[in-house]
Amino acid sequence: MPLTATALEAPHWTQRAAAHEVRARAFGEPFVQRRMTGAKHPIEDFLFTYYTQKPGQLYRWHPGVGVVLLGEQAQERADWKFYRSVETPAGPGVELDIEKFSESRARVIEFARILLRNTAQQPANFSCFGLHEWAMVYKSEDNGIRHEYLPLRLGATGTDEVVENHKIRCTHFDAFRFYTPEAVPLNELQPTRESQRDLEQPGCLHGNMDLYKWAYKLSPAIPSDLVMDCFELAWDIRTMDMQASPYDLGDWGQEPIRIETPEGKAQYVRLQKEFAQRAETLRLKLLQVVLSLPIASER
Repeated sequence: MPLTATALEAPHWTQRAAAHEVRARAFGEPFVQRRMTGAKHPIEDFLFTYYTQKPGQLYRWHPGVGVVLLGEQAQERADWKFYRSVETPAGPGVELDIEKFSESRARVIEFARILLRNTAQQPANFSCFGLHEWAMVYKSEDNGIRHEYLPLRLGATGTDEVVENHKIRCTHFDAFRFYTPEAVPLNELQPTRESQRDLEQPGCLHGNMDLYKWAYKLSPAIPSDLVMDCFELAWDIRTMDMQASPYDLGDWGQEPIRIETPEGKAQYVRLQKEFAQRAETLRLKLLQVVLSLPIASER
């Protein structure tokens, strides 16, 4: 079912667009400044380097599906990709061209529908303890440290022992694909891109971070407020993910979550469950929008 159309007068939507830009720049501008100086941040750079959306794209506000923007300023968007001019009882406006967008992004829409719906229906796994990050540097003396400017908190030998003393059952392909060769057979599952839609589960930190990926890949159909909610969830998860990693982040003011101890495991699970609750709400909002978009196979 398509979403009910809503018309927004210029004073309303321009205020929302300005507020969104302020919200997004608070995250993007420090990254831009670091890039200009060659500085790195192991936590805050990730959402702009691993994911493909750049700060300038994040700053641009979109109302999403089923919204008509009114006023002269809206006409500037008539030439934006996937927008079109329309006539309304309140005057000329601009809206998302749903048909053109859905035709262009059909494969992404279809895959997102399947993945988001399947993930929401899976039981959550809260026993991974972030060992994916440890598996990425397992036997690092042979393979090289993934982030060479970050020291290992327990050293190479201590890190390897943590991996060897735990069961590893990562369900997320885009984490598994960065395992060192020696760590690959230690994972109880062998995720692939093809099995992603069946293995993704709502307790996975990286799967929940990827809600941001689907939000921006489906932009401008996804409201920018929802994109930013997904971005901020991914930002918070990234922080916790690196705190629980084998790296020493003391120089960045981060205390470790010592997942090699019972206390650290309990802390990890508590935070993981909180993130899963936030992700559940956002996943269902994304799915609602995705289900409103027509795809070729349904025509």
